[in-house]
Amino acid sequence: MKLEKLMKNPTKPVIIPERPKPKGVPSVPDFVRNVMGSSAGAGSGEFHVYRHLRRKEYARQKYMKEKGEREKLDEEYHMKLEANRLAAEAKTAKKRAKRLKRKQKGRNKKPKVEDSPQSESDSESEEELITSENTEVIKSEIDEQRKEDDNPEKPNEEKEIKESEPN
Repeated sequence: MKLEKLMKNPTKPVIIPERPKPKGVPSVPDFVRNVMGSSAGAGSGEFHVYRHLRRKEYARQKYMKEKGEREKLDEEYHMKLEANRLAAEAKTAKKRAKRLKRKQKGRNKKPKVEDSPQSESDSESEEELITSENTEVIKSEIDEQRKEDDNPEKPNEEKEIKESEPN
């Protein structure tokens, strides 16, 4: 119905209302002008004044309670996001270490020996050079990751990598 009404005159600008701003904290009355006494001479109008003050106080307490609940839910949400982020980073780091380990194993394998005039000592020195470079690269990546995360699980990964490295 509303859409049909809007489409009858498409040149007419459409007013889209903005979201209402959240109401502020109802203030605590600093000075109550009509203090109710305990004497029995209260007039018939005092009941309405009392009822109004009571309603304002209940509204203020309700607002504070709802605000506290919103803050609690917001805090829980942010904690859950942080936990998910840390879990994803840990999983990524574990997979990265596994990938590097597999890459290192692949590089450590001796290539097929072909009939070439190259001596064995040259090929061994090249393998040692590649192995030492890879070890330094892996250690530097692990150190960088540890600095970024400050996660206590990282030293275990480095130990696993060191144990798997050939000496």
